[in-house]
Amino acid sequence: MCEILKILNHNTILVLKENEEIIVMSKGIGFGKKQGENVEIPRNAKQYKMQKSYQAKQKSNNIFDYIDPMYIEISSEIITLTKEKFGKVEHDILLSLADHIYFAVKRIKEKDFPSNPFNMDIQLMFPDEYSVALKAKDVIEKYTHEEINAEEIAFITLHIHSAISVNKVGDSMEVMRVIREFFMKLQADLNIRIDANSLSYIRLMNHIKFLLLRLNNDEELQMDITEFTKEKFPFAYEQARVLCEQLSHVLHKDLPDSELGYLALHLERILSSTITS
Repeated sequence: MCEILKILNHNTILVLKENEEIIVMSKGIGFGKKQGENVEIPRNAKQYKMQKSYQAKQKSNNIFDYIDPMYIEISSEIITLTKEKFGKVEHDILLSLADHIYFAVKRIKEKDFPSNPFNMDIQLMFPDEYSVALKAKDVIEKYTHEEINAEEIAFITLHIHSAISVNKVGDSMEVMRVIREFFMKLQADLNIRIDANSLSYIRLMNHIKFLLLRLNNDEELQMDITEFTKEKFPFAYEQARVLCEQLSHVLHKDLPDSELGYLALHLERILSSTITS
């Protein structure tokens, strides 16, 4: 039996279970119940642990004061979609995602549409997460009857990515910002236009995605082609070195030299195909 700390709606309650605050979702679990009562959690109920840090916990408790519990149900459905696609996920995104969706819908109702310049890069780097975000769009629209725009789909993609990795949404946004600003400067310096839909660019974004994964797992590429690319493609190598430094700065991690060589190779392919075309 668990003590009820807060009743959010008929289907969602906050309980104290083994000295941990848990959000429990099950049909009718909150109906007719009162704060302070004990409740038996059904076997098939969805359970989400509250964030562990003090600051996050304070924010979580505050969320219940202004957010419609419907958004927690929406977030739970999206987590289920994510789990179906990727397997085990980190449930701590329940409230952060619900919070984001609440304010996203609020902005849409107020005709306030923030721009997201990273839409294309997010879609290219996280295609699987993006496919789940498209399904999440349908879930949100089903509950709210508001049309979710492409910018919000991209933001939701990052939340989904954070659920299956150690990367926080803010960290992913910083990586996207670095990549975008790097290519904007490169295009301006060379007076060229790089096609973000080109195979070479898509391959680079895919490489960076797995680069981040390798960093998180403390893994390195087995083959080092750094010296080869430095000698063969000196300009691309120098640009890759700049990009590596910028990524290292926002990730607070040093990138292995082997990553530099492959980034240089991808950049050379992008530049060659762009200049040729």
